[in-house]
Amino acid sequence: MKRVWIYQADRFFTQPELRLAEEKLADFVQEWTAHGSQLAGQAEIKHNLFVVFTVDEALAQVTGCSIDKSVHILKQLEKELNIGLFNRMLISYRDKEGNIQLVSRDVFAALCQEGVVNADTPVFNNLIQTADDFSSKWEVPFKDSWHAQVFQCK
Repeated sequence: MKRVWIYQADRFFTQPELRLAEEKLADFVQEWTAHGSQLAGQAEIKHNLFVVFTVDEALAQVTGCSIDKSVHILKQLEKELNIGLFNRMLISYRDKEGNIQLVSRDVFAALCQEGVVNADTPVFNNLIQTADDFSSKWEVPFKDSWHAQVFQCK
């Protein structure tokens, strides 16, 4: 099974930041191990906003220490780029034009009440944990996401 971890930034990466972050993540993945075994890992940045780690656990199991290592590289990126990667209070969705928007939970709730966000609005479910879910359940309509259990939309 392939495991996935998604970290949403608190703003979009600029192009120079994106290049630097991708380089550092690629270097990290080359050395990423669990109890001395090389992990079949991958790291990428999607939509200039989401850092996505994937590990094929059929080849080597992820451990707490290996997860800690991935968090450490993200903390380094946060410090170096002055960007947040652990703010779970932000919601990302696609607007009517298809552009990704990033807003606070309060703003998202207001957008729901105003009808700007509705049952069919695509939202990003950063809680998924497998590659299969990533391909089919990461970006889904509001009505099919955990968001619908928390926010009331018109």
